Amino acid sequence: MASALIARTFLAYRFTCSSLPPASKAPIFTCLFPKGTHCASRGWRFAAQRSCRTFHPMASAVFQTGADYSTQSVSASGPVVSVDWLHANLREPDLKVLDASWYMPDEQRNPIQEYQVAHIPGALFFDVDGIADRTTNLPHMLPSEQAFAAAVSSLGIQNKEGVVVYDGKGIFSAARVWWMFRVFGHERVWVLDGGLPRWRALGYDVESSASSDAILKASAASEAIEKVYQGQAVGPITFETKFQPHLVWTLDQVKRNVEEKSHQHIDARSKARFDGSVPEPRKGIRSGHVPGSKCVPFAQMLDSSQTLLPPDELKKRFDEEGISLESPVVTSCGTGVTACILALGLHRLGKHDVAVYDGSWTEWGAESDTPVDKS
Repeated sequence: MASALIARTFLAYRFTCSSLPPASKAPIFTCLFPKGTHCASRGWRFAAQRSCRTFHPMASAVFQTGADYSTQSVSASGPVVSVDWLHANLREPDLKVLDASWYMPDEQRNPIQEYQVAHIPGALFFDVDGIADRTTNLPHMLPSEQAFAAAVSSLGIQNKEGVVVYDGKGIFSAARVWWMFRVFGHERVWVLDGGLPRWRALGYDVESSASSDAILKASAASEAIEKVYQGQAVGPITFETKFQPHLVWTLDQVKRNVEEKSHQHIDARSKARFDGSVPEPRKGIRSGHVPGSKCVPFAQMLDSSQTLLPPDELKKRFDEEGISLESPVVTSCGTGVTACILALGLHRLGKHDVAVYDGSWTEWGAESDTPVDKS
């Protein structure tokens, strides 16, 4: 009964969204549940986001823990796996596959509709906009530990399992979800090199339409997020987090770094946006870059088939901008998505401690007191 209700709700949502102009479309699964209760006024939210964001237990949320840390059998070296590797391991019981497709608003692509049309067999949908912090207006910010644990548990993922993440562009938003899992202590996570386009190009099968179970889990993940931020009980929890604070930076940390220069700051946006020669795609955001930062557009991490470059080519890209692999690095972009592609490339080079500035330019450029340089 519940599954049928979710399915009907989902189909109604698809019909509604298909009739709306792009700017009015709500995040895919987040609009299935009311959001008015999880935050106060716009002014309060921006006041909160300016403070140093911390990720700590929410005492008001109640959890039933059933995490399983038993021995794992599926493994892979490096941050990406090939489509051949995934095809060979797809039926392994301790492997989960996530479709984490997300697109820029001006692309006018609907990731959940595309998931319905074609996805890797058995893959679940991970809502990048939905599994996010509900206390800020900034897009898809990292959720609290409890919210992430509740959402991932609702997807049926356990600590003992490996996770392969892919997207519909090749390597794009999947890197963001790879980073999220790592921030919360899960190292057995990989990006599918070349994503769904590469999978299909090699002739591997895809599934059309999502099962009622997949729809139920995706909707349950959004509902779990809502409950955590409302202080309601959720459970059972099958995934426990181990927060890694060195992998995520706040606005205050970037401000300090402008003065102290403890980390090399790399911006993944295009050179035109970095230079400030073109307007930002989001209204109200200044053009330019954080003083002292360097530009390595995320596309330079990928080849023409949207797969990650080999180590020697990746190193060349960073060397050209004077980036030293021996010194600490923080990455940023527009909203914290493509910055994770830089982190992915650096991980392939053996640099596993790269921080991502979560708010990125959308946060920095919207502030009135943050310094901005233009080239």
